Amino acid sequence: MSTAAPVSPVSRPTVRPLPSNITSVQPGNGTIVRLELAWGQLRRWYLRAFRRGYVAHMHQRRQGDCPGCTHDIVDPRDLKFHRNVCGFRFDAADDRFAWRDRLGVTRVGLAEILVFGGFFLMLAVGALSASVLLAARWVALLAVAPAALLVFVVSFFRDPHRRIPEGSGVIVSPADGTIDDIEQLDHCEFLDGPAVKVGIFLSVFNVHVNRIPETSRVIELRYLPGKFGNALRRSTAAENEQLWIMLEAADPPHRRMLVKQIAGAIARRIVCEARPGEMLARGTKFGMIKFGSRTELYLPREGPLCLEAKLNQSVRGGSTVLARYGGDAPTP
Repeated sequence: MSTAAPVSPVSRPTVRPLPSNITSVQPGNGTIVRLELAWGQLRRWYLRAFRRGYVAHMHQRRQGDCPGCTHDIVDPRDLKFHRNVCGFRFDAADDRFAWRDRLGVTRVGLAEILVFGGFFLMLAVGALSASVLLAARWVALLAVAPAALLVFVVSFFRDPHRRIPEGSGVIVSPADGTIDDIEQLDHCEFLDGPAVKVGIFLSVFNVHVNRIPETSRVIELRYLPGKFGNALRRSTAAENEQLWIMLEAADPPHRRMLVKQIAGAIARRIVCEARPGEMLARGTKFGMIKFGSRTELYLPREGPLCLEAKLNQSVRGGSTVLARYGGDAPTP
């Protein structure tokens, strides 16, 4: 599918600060987040009480500035939920827990794996133990369901390596899933002109990490609380809780793009770690939607735009090319 329209010059947008309803990387909060924040308070108390040398060392390594900061930042772990709203930062070499990025699962899902996965593990172990104590092998079958759910939870938060395509004007998929909607729009408010929308449905079996479609600067974020309807119905995209990431391509003519993270019936938590003004490379991980969802990509219809996305196509975030700008003129 190909589409093209004359290129019309647009003014460079101004980076807008975060809106007041985005106070963390997971603006919808949630029970697991509250548990993690409570654990963080206990951990910082322990460090200040028994590891003062470590606290002093990390204070010296801390960089940046956060005027009137309300976040208690001792080490890089404390930025997990606040990197988008806090001005402090640490060099990668100072993050002693960077090994967690090599576990094959996303760090923002580790708490869910421990809580839900730990619960299912206890049920499975309990069933196996009961079968031994009661000398009844059939009781061991009761461990199958919780064991399967344990595998599902770990699998849901998997974070596989992706090979990012190179080349000027290449637009990659912002999510894994199936393309169930391709629509040409006469006007998109943020893009200030005609656009193409590509809708991607993410089932509970897909990877749910979101990625940047093209090397670009974050212009604005918008968080819209809403319902949690079935993400299979495209009509819910206007009603469900969602977060908009507005981008401006790094290379001239600095085209604008819009990515929408949309919650679903099961997915109740949107995570977005991007912050206004930062430059993110193509394929960079910027967040996820927990437990089933939709992701939509809006591209300006500036020519030549070759749209390679197809309905019912399975795509992989960061590696599947959805569109290309430039090059030969598109074939109708």
